Amino acid sequence: MNFKRLLLLLVTLSILAASAYAQEPGDVVPQTDAAAEAIADGAAEAESGTPTDAVPAEEGGFFAKIDSAMGTANGALASVFFYPIPVGGGNSVPLLVAWLVLGALFFTIRMRFINLRGFTHAINVTRGKYTDPNAHGTGEVTHFQALASALSATVGLGNIAGVAIAISLGGPGATFWMIMAGVLGMSSKFVECTLGQKYREVRPNGQVMGGAMYYLSKGLKEMGMGGLGKVLAVMFAVLCIGGSMAGGNSFQVNQSLNAVQETVPFFKDYSWAYGLIMTIAVGVVIIGGIKRIASTAEKIVPSMCAIYVLACLYILFSHGSEIPTAFRAIYDGAFNSDAAFGGFIGVLVVGFKRAAFSNEAGVGSAAIAHSAAKTEFPVREGIVALLEPFIDTIVVCTMTALVIVIAGAYPGGELAEAAAPFVADNNGAGLTSMVFGQDLWWFPYILSVAVSLFAFSTMISWSYYGERCWSYLFGDKSSLVYKVIFLVFTFIGSIVTSTQILEFGDLMILGMAFPNVLGVVLLSGKVRNDLTSYWSDLKSDKFPTYK
Repeated sequence: MNFKRLLLLLVTLSILAASAYAQEPGDVVPQTDAAAEAIADGAAEAESGTPTDAVPAEEGGFFAKIDSAMGTANGALASVFFYPIPVGGGNSVPLLVAWLVLGALFFTIRMRFINLRGFTHAINVTRGKYTDPNAHGTGEVTHFQALASALSATVGLGNIAGVAIAISLGGPGATFWMIMAGVLGMSSKFVECTLGQKYREVRPNGQVMGGAMYYLSKGLKEMGMGGLGKVLAVMFAVLCIGGSMAGGNSFQVNQSLNAVQETVPFFKDYSWAYGLIMTIAVGVVIIGGIKRIASTAEKIVPSMCAIYVLACLYILFSHGSEIPTAFRAIYDGAFNSDAAFGGFIGVLVVGFKRAAFSNEAGVGSAAIAHSAAKTEFPVREGIVALLEPFIDTIVVCTMTALVIVIAGAYPGGELAEAAAPFVADNNGAGLTSMVFGQDLWWFPYILSVAVSLFAFSTMISWSYYGERCWSYLFGDKSSLVYKVIFLVFTFIGSIVTSTQILEFGDLMILGMAFPNVLGVVLLSGKVRNDLTSYWSDLKSDKFPTYK
């Protein structure tokens, strides 16, 4: 441990020294928000290789060249990931969104609506009803800690920024389809996290290695498709590592810094100081591995959700008489949308797209966290995992959506004109802050705290995802190398304004869905058989209870 602390100190000192070269005081990181939405809606802009925002402070420097190259790469990837599939009425569905939604629909039907019938059981398992307090099962974390770790990676800036943009573009009706996508996504989480447990590997020291890379390679090999499984596993691991460095790390620092700068002006001139704080905080946690990550997540996730949800509830109760009208607007907008909101299909696409980007159901990342849980039944952990899209999308995202709808920050609403500049700049966090500020003058300060917590929790979880994939490719002993690189990228997020580099990471995270969903569909029969057996035993009261 002393060596690890020394190494962390050296990394911190080196990046602090590098900050003098990377950025002079006074260089301000520009506003860049909702990267995933920007990529999806602006693939053509990315193809040009031109950054969607400002270029790095040093014009024509190293980061500018990298940014330009990434712009070309983003355009190529976006043209594939978001290839428009015509659905009638002049509307289209991005290929990746259709892939995730159709996969979720398939899993929901294949598992006989486990997302609905397993909901109550999921709550009971999470609260420990079926956990023997004296047992020492195989695994590193509890059901709740695994759930908190996975949630910390999904509940984040998208719930604040992305939803605001979605409602402003698609109108109130997008909320309904966002909720429906969350319901279907619960089934995707169940299947992939069950497989994560089923095919995990436990090292002699008790360390658990699991996730999509293991069930894709091992599971498909059992079915006589070992070659395909290996290709999909490696593809998933490479995409996950890239995504963890940028989308799950640098991007989080960059976006949270933008929000914090509004309430703490000091960081406008010394953004590197914010990066240093985040680097040290993240380093202290991730050096300790999944147990420390889970322990931190189980404290931060409930806290950050409570802070944000309480603010939402305050506004909703303050406008209690308007809530029925808001729900009516959501329903009417979902099924009776006019051309101003893009029509029925257009609103549906906006809602499903937002949910897909927010809860990551089908991406396969959560299976890495849930594979470390202590349980003797893989299906049981899968059932716990189905709570994630419910909390992330159906609860947190819907809270944001209701506040936005009641405020009228959508086409035709009372705040439509005021919201327009934020929508044009894809500044969802700013839009949310403006809307909440109508009732709570102090909300920007709360938002700064919430955004920082959201970003921090996302980073520590994605560090674990990336580290597991790194170890899968390069061996367990190389994990410390990954952690050092990850911390360097944490600091870089505060000083680099290379928008294309940051958006490249989001593309890689979303791209994980292609190998994952394909493999999970092929392996779904195994999960179906396990679920049938488990559910039969549950209904026969064969499982002892303790609470």
